[in-house]
Amino acid sequence: MDNYDYVIVGAGSAGCVLANRLSANPATRVLLLEAGPSDWNPLIHMPAGLAQLARKRTMNWCYETEPEPALDRRRLWWPRGKTLGGSSSINAMCYVRGVPADYDSWADASGDPRWSWQQVLPWFLHSEDNSRGASAMHGVSGPLGVSDLRYHNPLSDDFIEAATSAGHARNDDFNGAQQAGFGLYQVTQRGGARCSTAAGFLKPVRDRGNLTVRTGSLVERVWLEHGRAVGVQLRRGRHGSERIEAGEVLVCGGAINSPQLLMLSGLGPADHLREHGIAVVADLPDVGGELQDHLDICTVVGSRRKHLTYDHLNQLGTAIRWWRHRDGPGTSNIAESGGFVRSALADDERCDIQFHFVPAQLDDHGRHRLPGDGYTVHACHLHPRSRGRLRLRSADPAQPVAIHANYLGDAEGHDLKRMIEAARLSREILAQGAFDHCRGVPVFPERELDTDAEYIEFIRRKAETVYHPVGSCRMGRDDRAVVDSELRVRGVEGLRVVDASIMPCLPTGNTNAPTIMIAERVSALILAGKP
Repeated sequence: MDNYDYVIVGAGSAGCVLANRLSANPATRVLLLEAGPSDWNPLIHMPAGLAQLARKRTMNWCYETEPEPALDRRRLWWPRGKTLGGSSSINAMCYVRGVPADYDSWADASGDPRWSWQQVLPWFLHSEDNSRGASAMHGVSGPLGVSDLRYHNPLSDDFIEAATSAGHARNDDFNGAQQAGFGLYQVTQRGGARCSTAAGFLKPVRDRGNLTVRTGSLVERVWLEHGRAVGVQLRRGRHGSERIEAGEVLVCGGAINSPQLLMLSGLGPADHLREHGIAVVADLPDVGGELQDHLDICTVVGSRRKHLTYDHLNQLGTAIRWWRHRDGPGTSNIAESGGFVRSALADDERCDIQFHFVPAQLDDHGRHRLPGDGYTVHACHLHPRSRGRLRLRSADPAQPVAIHANYLGDAEGHDLKRMIEAARLSREILAQGAFDHCRGVPVFPERELDTDAEYIEFIRRKAETVYHPVGSCRMGRDDRAVVDSELRVRGVEGLRVVDASIMPCLPTGNTNAPTIMIAERVSALILAGKP
């Protein structure tokens, strides 16, 4: 039986960070386990390859929700990374931290000032290697490449111009002094290639003798003895199960897989675990609960001008150019420009709506190819009140959990009102003169919308996730919280959860950069606690 100081379950956005930081001491033995394959596929590393990754089930868990009551009982598709780098290997690479008030609320929820903005900002900077250089808001020489896009479609500039014509500010840095406004996103890239956490944090240290990385390894349960995690049981292909001992187990499976693993190990809502014949080690009612996500509505418009968008891009030519020169459309993250707005419905001083502009027609996450050419605006409400939950279907680790996202499920209709506002603002921006040169017929919605009822029908029929699930192993100081402020699972020693599932509430923006920060922060806490 192998024995390690740390066993990290999940080589995703957080797991690769932990592997790098914890293995820096050559006397410490670290094992990093990943259920998926290595990140060998060239589509991962060419940024524009993300358009093809949606179909690659070998690298994508391809989850689906249960029928959503407020969304015409549709099952929504939830892609999640299943390879080294996790979702940082298949996402759109937008580098967005959120705003100070997000983290001050985390500090309040956890009772720990170490999660306040002033104390987490240094950990964001610690990771960052920003092509713009060092400043009070940006770091350099960190493992994570952050840069401006080397190439972007002219329509992305038109979107920014349209937004300013509609009365919104221009913003060249969403991670700067102010978040509000519209501009081009900075991306997690280095030298025109994707910089996932596998590329930035893991690859440079793979040759450390004290770090072992095993792919194709599905962890079935955490072994618990006398109230302490002592190792994991894993399955590798057809070779059966094996047990690995650990001084500490760090669960980094993400907002879906981490609560599933805890429940399979006897940590979760007691009655639910008993339904599946799982012995209860600790009754933790909020494991799998408090699930939050950003719901997104896409407005799609056709283009009269052909070959302006990415709809009919020469894929072979793009790939060859990228391979030779690391430039051109192959370096695009597709969601090139966007912005943040504090609408009239905002609950506090933070922006409450985020936009991503795509110079192509998107339907069903790009899985449904639409005829012709066009462009798309994603718009999401950033601070939903609705909460969902995850539940086991069975005690089989290979069986995906049931995802009840409960979108638009808050009793007051708070979230729905703000989704209507997001759709209206999208249409207002697209109606500006900057798009007169190419604007064609509306695609989604198919006609002009006038009333709230019409917008509601459109949202229920077409809204989808924008890929930001969090909260299912929530950090907090209350009795129902799953982990404490050092991300230790309550009632168990030697076990932590380190990923987006611990976020008490969604940040004001994308979730990948905050997840990396979480792993940086906790790595330091772990190392500081060692003699």
